[in-house]
Amino acid sequence: MAGSPDKAFPVSWDQFHRDARALAWRLHAFGPFEAMVCITRGGLVPAAIVARELEVRLIETICAASYHDYKNQGELQILKDVAPDIKALGGGTGKGVLVIDDLVDTGKTARMVRELLPKAHFAAVYAKPQGRPAVDTFITEVSQDTWIYLPWDMGLTFQPPIRHGAAG
Repeated sequence: MAGSPDKAFPVSWDQFHRDARALAWRLHAFGPFEAMVCITRGGLVPAAIVARELEVRLIETICAASYHDYKNQGELQILKDVAPDIKALGGGTGKGVLVIDDLVDTGKTARMVRELLPKAHFAAVYAKPQGRPAVDTFITEVSQDTWIYLPWDMGLTFQPPIRHGAAG
C-alpha cells in the first residue's frame, strides 16, 4: 500500500487465531491437500494453524518481499523459491497444494506464486479488493485504504477513540 493508510484494522492474537481456524473450516471442503506452501513471512502463522487443523504435514515456504519499510509496497522480490518436489505435485501443476498467506493486498505476490503452481488452491486470512481475484478462499475483506496491524507486528498501546479523529 503506497503512502499512509486512511484506516487501521488492529488484529489481536485471539482474533487472528479465530480467523485462521475459520479459514481452515472453509478449506476443509477443498481438501485433502498433499502439501502446503506458505508465503513468508506473513503466511507462517496462519500456515501453522491451518496445517494443524487440516493435518497437513508437508509444509514448504516461498520467501517473497514487497513491503520493504512496513508501509510502502515496492518491487516484489523472490528470496527463496518453492522446492522442486512440491512444484512437481499434481503433474507439475500444483494440484493438491494449498498456498497460504496472511493477507492478499494487491495480489501481486499471489499471482506470481500462481504462475509457479497454477492448480494450487490459494487462501488468505484477509483480503483487500485489488487482491481478492488472486485468491480462492479468504475470511475477511477490508477496504484497500486500510492498514491491517497483525499481532506479531504490534505491542500493546493505547488507541484514541474514533470520535476524536483517530483512524481506527
